[in-house]
Amino acid sequence: MDLIKNSGLSPREVLRKNVAPYIELKLDEPHWVNEELIDFMLEYPILINRPFVVTELGTKLCRPSEIVLDILPDPQLKPFAKEDGELIIDKNLKRVK
Repeated sequence: MDLIKNSGLSPREVLRKNVAPYIELKLDEPHWVNEELIDFMLEYPILINRPFVVTELGTKLCRPSEIVLDILPDPQLKPFAKEDGELIIDKNLKRVK
């Protein structure tokens, strides 16, 4: 689980909360320690929030997806909108979100 460690997040911060194993195992209870949470993620990969992206500038859990822009080594060279049309980088190459 180097991705978690390198991202600076805790295992609890990486858990998907809207999936059956999270609810069924009651992973919101505070008694679970990091090692146990990682074991659950290995057993039930659906528990892992994703995507993790690794570049020379770092490792990030890219949710929301525009967080990836923070660790791309090259600047954005044109306007950028998400697949739903939400503008992230405007025509002046300024990040709006």
